[in-house]
Amino acid sequence: MRVGVPKEIKTNEHRVGLTPTAVREYVAAGHQVAVETGAGLGAGYTDEDFTRAGATISPDAATVFAEAEMIVKVKEPQPSEWVRLRKDQILFTYLHLAPDPEQTKGLMASGCAAVAYETVTDAKGGLPLLAPMSEVAGRIAVFSAAETLLKHNGGMGLLFCGVPGVAPARVLVLGGGVVGLNAARMAAGLGAEVVVMERSIPRMAYIDEVTGGRVITRYSSIGAIDEEVVKADVVIGAVLVPGAEAPKLVKREHLKRMKPGSVLVDVAIDQGGCFETSRATTHEDPTYTVDGVVHYCVANMPGAAPRTSSEALNNATLPFGLALAKDGLEALRKNPHLARGLNVLNGQITYPAVAEAMGLDWTDPFGVWPHG
Repeated sequence: MRVGVPKEIKTNEHRVGLTPTAVREYVAAGHQVAVETGAGLGAGYTDEDFTRAGATISPDAATVFAEAEMIVKVKEPQPSEWVRLRKDQILFTYLHLAPDPEQTKGLMASGCAAVAYETVTDAKGGLPLLAPMSEVAGRIAVFSAAETLLKHNGGMGLLFCGVPGVAPARVLVLGGGVVGLNAARMAAGLGAEVVVMERSIPRMAYIDEVTGGRVITRYSSIGAIDEEVVKADVVIGAVLVPGAEAPKLVKREHLKRMKPGSVLVDVAIDQGGCFETSRATTHEDPTYTVDGVVHYCVANMPGAAPRTSSEALNNATLPFGLALAKDGLEALRKNPHLARGLNVLNGQITYPAVAEAMGLDWTDPFGVWPHG
């Protein structure tokens, strides 16, 4: 199969869809890989690195899209990329369609088969292609929160880890999944007082075990959130409903009762955000303030560490990408977990939560969803 890797064009996005190491695996499997010139520079990979791995270098994105049978990216396609997709192409990337009707319409109009990293599943019900970026995002969220708490960045002027005789920051993590656990462990490791809110009792037990009891766990309820939000210096939103919009757990009314200069970090912003006052920001202009509370809502947090993120992402996506390159859409029939990644096909939505968010019907071409 002819595989194309365009340069990411979303603001401040420096990751790359395939690393040279991954390219070498595709080439060894008999596939042709074309990489847009400069696509890997943000992550530290030169055109020569890709050439040595067996790729050809394309002069521009138009050439990559025109010649490839499968496009491998990192972030969701931008409007200039929607129009380049076509009916006989597979798109393999993060999509986060539920809060993004324009992108959904663009992909439907293209007729392509859009396979989303974030909805591919595994035998344990996990999200293996979302997990590596969730790990990175959870850790970056803590660094970003600590920096934002400083006075010159708009925060209350609190040192995250405290000093002897002065209490550290109190960090509330909403959600105990991959993002939440990584954020909690990082925050606790830096000396913060950490509370994780979660609804799965087994997951809370696991968090307690792996953190040695250093992290407080509380069952997530409306009342518990009301209590904890006003105590927190930092709130990290880490909730996830696969493929769907994130629930709004922190309301505008909460902000008026929070500490002035406290910080909200919304890692769920790709799925619409879990704070009512969230709106996507960029690494160039990462924060804004509402009712005295600083919001950090960067929509591609892992993009701040593109080398680590690209390698971690490719470690996870490689076997699935190779399966698609080998068998095309037949790979979805062979692997129902990969088929769960299919969000759009031939102009139809194929993921229930996306269809629900759009108010549209959905189809199940590979029979991987329970019906009625």
